[in-house]
Amino acid sequence: MPRDVWERGASYESYVGRWSRLVAGEFLSWLEPPSNAWWLDIGCGTGAISFAVVATRDPARVFGLDSSPGFVNAARLTTRDARASFQVCDAQALCVKPATFDVAVSGLVLNFVPDPAKMLAEAAAALRPSGLLGVYVWDYGGRMEMMRYFWEAARHVDPAAADLDESRRFPMCRPEPLRALFGTTGLKEVNVEAVDILTTFANFDEYWNPFLGGQGAAPAYAATLSEERKAQLREHLRLSLPLEPDGSIRLVARAWAAKGRRHR
Repeated sequence: MPRDVWERGASYESYVGRWSRLVAGEFLSWLEPPSNAWWLDIGCGTGAISFAVVATRDPARVFGLDSSPGFVNAARLTTRDARASFQVCDAQALCVKPATFDVAVSGLVLNFVPDPAKMLAEAAAALRPSGLLGVYVWDYGGRMEMMRYFWEAARHVDPAAADLDESRRFPMCRPEPLRALFGTTGLKEVNVEAVDILTTFANFDEYWNPFLGGQGAAPAYAATLSEERKAQLREHLRLSLPLEPDGSIRLVARAWAAKGRRHR
């Protein structure tokens, strides 16, 4: 199985980072966090949530943590604010003091860690009493359409690709499993809802080229293909995607958002 690669910030941004930034704004509105709060952004990636927090939520401090040095460097470049800082850290063994933060968040990370329950437990422990924990993950099996079209096409040209599809790999990325997972942390007021955004590509090449960047499950798979098989995949995708009259492609990207509150 190709290894999921999370190293190059620019390639990640063109693939899903730019769409995560759109989700982050909607997610924060739904989260309803307090102002002047201390924030912990776990698995901050290229800084999608941290940037949105600084821009819209008037934080006291934002601490972004990620296991990838390349992503941490990218987050520092995209979130230039004295209230924000970033460092390399494991999501399952947080390098922060317990009961320090008012809000802990994580975007598009939970399903990639070996032990999601441990990550949530670490996040909950970092919260002050009544602190808020929120995460979001893609709806891989449903309306994360840019990925669904890719994997349907990949399976058509290579039946073995079905085993690599995130919808099969990550069954937890659905409302009930997420709600049950949050329940293991002892958090109260647990809620799970869909967050939908529109992903618009000016043309087919703008859709296709990010899959050649090697960052993420689908691009990592594409990188293993021969040029002939890659051309077959490209052509099948080109014929299957819904094109607007101007040649653009408009797809829905759905994330499942979950939140809960630490007891007093």
